[in-house]
Amino acid sequence: MTLVTAHDYAWIRSSPVFRHALEGGYGLTLVRGVGPGDVLRAMGAEPQGTCTGVDALIQQHLNQRGETDYWDDSFIAGACTVPGTDGGWTLILQFDGGVGMRSRFLEALSAGGRTVTHSTNGGAPIDLFHWYEAGELRTTFEGPTARYGSTPDELVPVMREIGFDLAEDEDSTGPSSDTKAAVLALTERLTGVRLTEELLKDAEYHLGHVPEEPAEEWTKVVIDITDAHGERFYAEVTREEAEAASARAREEAEAPIVVRGPSSPAP
Repeated sequence: MTLVTAHDYAWIRSSPVFRHALEGGYGLTLVRGVGPGDVLRAMGAEPQGTCTGVDALIQQHLNQRGETDYWDDSFIAGACTVPGTDGGWTLILQFDGGVGMRSRFLEALSAGGRTVTHSTNGGAPIDLFHWYEAGELRTTFEGPTARYGSTPDELVPVMREIGFDLAEDEDSTGPSSDTKAAVLALTERLTGVRLTEELLKDAEYHLGHVPEEPAEEWTKVVIDITDAHGERFYAEVTREEAEAASARAREEAEAPIVVRGPSSPAP
């Protein structure tokens, strides 16, 4: 395990690539022991050839977005091989506005080893970190003091060394330099993959278009509201009732408007 700390990733704050990623949303995932082609197949991606460099990957993303008139959860993923600990790793990079790597992909890709991912949704950011081992979510967090998973505290000693602010823990370390930089350092501790601007700019990416997740079927809507006076309103509306009400509203909206004059008989 490398002894990298948050300080080693201070470069992301002056990086044009990371500025774009943080402003628009990104996901970066590292998978051990699975090649780029197999990773994209596991994600259900339609192959889109290859490109060299992160600028070309961003352009592929922009081209895909420009082909549709609406926003959906599909995205272009770029996968490349990178050196790390315990064999080969695949890096998957996506500029998806914050969709992030879907949990079912992470479970499948980590089934035979380890997968680590972090993401930002852009704007007023939500920054997430996930560590999967053998298909199991071991540790995940948005803020480093609110950790979840099957082993939420296993990484605490390493996080403390890296420079995370764990001030809400009993043995706090005090303020860290940069939580996002610390997340990248934690990712390197778990994978041995050193992420650099040069690596992202020079990599040859295998491209895949990952389709939008199919909408889940629903059978009813539950309305449960309590007002400021403590009065509760609760109702369950079945799908059939909701669709019938929608059809009636549509018929009323599409009905012709009749303008009656002064001498017209009352309806």
